[in-house]
Amino acid sequence: KLAPDSIEELTAIISLYRPGPMRNIPAFIERKFGRQDIRYPHPKLTELLEETYGIIIYQEQVMEIAKILSGFSLGDADLLRRAMGKKDQAEMDRQRDKFIDGAVERGVDRDQAAGIFDLVNEFAGYGFNKSHAAAYAMISFQTAYLKALYPSHFLAAIMSLDLSVAEKLAFFFQEAKRIGVTVEPPCVNRSMADFDVQGGKVLYALGALKNVGLEAMRHVVSVRETGGPFTDIYDFSRRVDMRIVNKRAMENLARSGAFDCLGVSRPTALASAEILQKIGVLAAQERESAQVNLFGGIEEATPDPDLVTQPDWSSVEALEHELGAVGFYFGGHPLDD
Repeated sequence: KLAPDSIEELTAIISLYRPGPMRNIPAFIERKFGRQDIRYPHPKLTELLEETYGIIIYQEQVMEIAKILSGFSLGDADLLRRAMGKKDQAEMDRQRDKFIDGAVERGVDRDQAAGIFDLVNEFAGYGFNKSHAAAYAMISFQTAYLKALYPSHFLAAIMSLDLSVAEKLAFFFQEAKRIGVTVEPPCVNRSMADFDVQGGKVLYALGALKNVGLEAMRHVVSVRETGGPFTDIYDFSRRVDMRIVNKRAMENLARSGAFDCLGVSRPTALASAEILQKIGVLAAQERESAQVNLFGGIEEATPDPDLVTQPDWSSVEALEHELGAVGFYFGGHPLDD
């Protein structure tokens, strides 16, 4: 509603959008667009409050009002600000007399000075530090710019920051859907260990899956980048170090659908995790020993054992497994049907 067009307005709305000051947001917006008259507590405060359309928002404004109207030094004005913030009644009574007397000395009507003090006191209780809000406003401006012009990269970046927080990832995933950014599901042949972008789409991070370990997934990606994409699940098991990618990691990769690209169903991959682990351990041992027979030929490789074939899950079962591995419903929702 505000449609801010300056850093100053962003700074103001950040300061107003909190319990207490929120009630001034409608007036701030109406005054900006000229639909409500701008009123100042005193003509001397016009220049100070012009930026915020006559509304006292910042602690710095409270201090300046005391300085302009009542002749407070900045040190005295800071004591006033602190007393107001702490609701120290005894100190407030002393500050009130000092404020009113100083204002009267400078030609302000006593009743008007008392009214301004009460107004300032009301705002000071929840006044925000402008320098603090301005820093937030700069970050808000920069991130809004990035989100508007580079939405995929922006979302991948913020998801990376909360790689292990499923609730945050679920929120960002929903936001991606809302703004039309595609998030590709985890895949051992396409995803990176961290969130990445490819062709305008966010690649879901393997390292964001539960109980797989970021370093373990970096190892998987390193193996893939060195030797090329995995051709099937046996190839994956033989090439990846199963001392790094443990059984639980294999199970959650299966449950999340990260092995779908290898032509094996999720229930079968999950049920076969132990067998696949053993294949990997055996392959590692063979690599380490590099045994050669008496005639100089490499020993014949042990044939791969059969996987534990399982019937397909129902759509609801698949989503429940996905929920356990990813932390939220990725491919749909149980209530979709």
